[in-house]
Amino acid sequence: QVQLVESGGGLVQPGGSLTLSCAASGRTFSDYAMGWFRQAPGKVREFVATIGWTGGITNYADSVKGRFTISRDNAKKTVYLIMNTLKLEDTAVYYCVTPSKRYSQYINWGESNYWGQGTQVTVSS
Repeated sequence: QVQLVESGGGLVQPGGSLTLSCAASGRTFSDYAMGWFRQAPGKVREFVATIGWTGGITNYADSVKGRFTISRDNAKKTVYLIMNTLKLEDTAVYYCVTPSKRYSQYINWGESNYWGQGTQVTVSS
C-alpha cells in the first residue's frame, strides 16, 4: 500500500514563505514521479507542480511559476514544495500525489494516482 503524508502547512502573511513536505512509503520511491495539487474553498482541485522520476524534469502551473519550487530527496523518500512570495490566492489545501505508473515524468488526471490527506496553507494579513 502506497502512503503519502503531507506536513508543513500553516498560517503565513502575504509575501512570506512555507515549505511543504510529503513523506512516501510502500514502494520504491525513486521510480515514480511526484507532484502537488491544491484545492481552494469553492474551487476545483488544480495542478501546482510535478517532478519526474529522474528528478530532472519539473513542471509548474503558471500561477506559481517563479515562486514555487518542487524538489525530491530519494534517500529520505520525500518530495518538497518550497513556496515563496505567497499570495492570498495561494490559500488552499495542498495534496501530495504520485502515479501508479512507474518511470513517468508526469502525472495525468485520467490515470490511477495515490493521494495524501492534504495540508492546509492559509495566506492572510
